[in-house]
Amino acid sequence: MIRGDHLEFHEKLQELRKSRNLTQEELAEELYVSRTAISKWESGRGYPSIDSLKAIAGFFSISIDELLSADALVSIAEKENRSNIQRICDVLFGTVDLIGILLALLPLYSRQMDNSVIAVNLWNFKPENNWISIICWVLIVAFVLLGIVKIVLNYMRIDKGKDIITISSVLISMTAVLYFSMIRETYCVVIAFLQLMIKGGLFFYAIGKVGIKERKDA
Repeated sequence: MIRGDHLEFHEKLQELRKSRNLTQEELAEELYVSRTAISKWESGRGYPSIDSLKAIAGFFSISIDELLSADALVSIAEKENRSNIQRICDVLFGTVDLIGILLALLPLYSRQMDNSVIAVNLWNFKPENNWISIICWVLIVAFVLLGIVKIVLNYMRIDKGKDIITISSVLISMTAVLYFSMIRETYCVVIAFLQLMIKGGLFFYAIGKVGIKERKDA
């Protein structure tokens, strides 16, 4: 039982830990979290997730209501929901970038063969100027790499740099649309434009659901 309902969460957690004669590192091991997380919670710089709150309540044999007020619980649940929405959008964003590999695999490019024009993939695309195909490859590789990084960072729950990746991805999509338009590869323009529209939709959906400040903190 916690002494004093007036205590804040971080004070309650610290009191509970000390009542068991545990160090922050020992409590972290029991809850399967990092010592840094325990330190953050006890210093009042953040709250645990709902799952971590359940683990804390279970470990100390108390109810979650004894740890936090109803308003605080609602606030945590709402923040966690916004964070989940952001992560889903990030995964979809990265997947859209990975789809850029289709620009290399599908027969989207025009190649002059004798007196006819046939559709070929990028491997068989032989323009008069080799730089045309080289730039195509650079754009596609950039799509794939950004998609992989976005998904890996999301899986590892690393948020640092994700906005830079998002902006870079959008800029590359815009560049791809303009470049494929310049070399008059219509089918490539369509795919690159669809990528750009989907990314824009995901970005503004996340902003609408999560908000700019929460997006940075997600």
